[in-house]
Amino acid sequence: LHGLGETGNELAGIHAWGDRYGAVRAYERLRKPPIQKLHPKYPWLSDEVLEKLNADLEERPFGGLVLVCPVTPNPHKLGPAAKVLDRYADFLEKTLLPAVREKVPCLSGPAHTGLDGCSLGGYVAVEVFLRKPELFGTLGGVQAAFNVPAAQRYAERIAKAVKAVGRRQIHIETSSEDPFRKANEAWAKALAKRGVDHELAVFPGPHNQPWLREIGTLNMLHWHERRLAKR
Repeated sequence: LHGLGETGNELAGIHAWGDRYGAVRAYERLRKPPIQKLHPKYPWLSDEVLEKLNADLEERPFGGLVLVCPVTPNPHKLGPAAKVLDRYADFLEKTLLPAVREKVPCLSGPAHTGLDGCSLGGYVAVEVFLRKPELFGTLGGVQAAFNVPAAQRYAERIAKAVKAVGRRQIHIETSSEDPFRKANEAWAKALAKRGVDHELAVFPGPHNQPWLREIGTLNMLHWHERRLAKR
């Protein structure tokens, strides 16, 4: 799910991940290692992270994913937000995912279905997951846009959802200059306190699209593929 900047234009929303956030390029980099830095003058992708990532891909090649990147609503603009999120979650469950599975040969079921989002999309992803936890085996947020009190509430609600539907894995990714860093770190800490399986990654860098294209999107795709791929 994409961020706020593309919510006003459906065409921009559809292409946000593939173009602006670098998902197509990141996918190609993962499929054809060794991965190289796109922006060597910035410290966003460290040598240590790069070495670890390439070693992992050498040991087990990237198996691939079916990426579905729908237009993401701005619930607060279309409001009431809760009703917008209810309808959007129903759309993903009853319209989008069935259409994808009809057209594309892919694995189904929660063990092979993940949900992630960037910034506003991270917030929407969490809200959708809490409405449909039975649909997704993994949940993530890349610089997810919410505050510390919301992070605490989300952790509590996710823990209750996981208790009801079974083990789920949570991916939290932020950066040193992300305005939502404290909230994302608080979310990880609160999940840990409740025993929810999760992983926090904090990379150097800002909250912008070049950072996504260098490491944010790359790490997100790699993380989900390792947990959703057929064993």
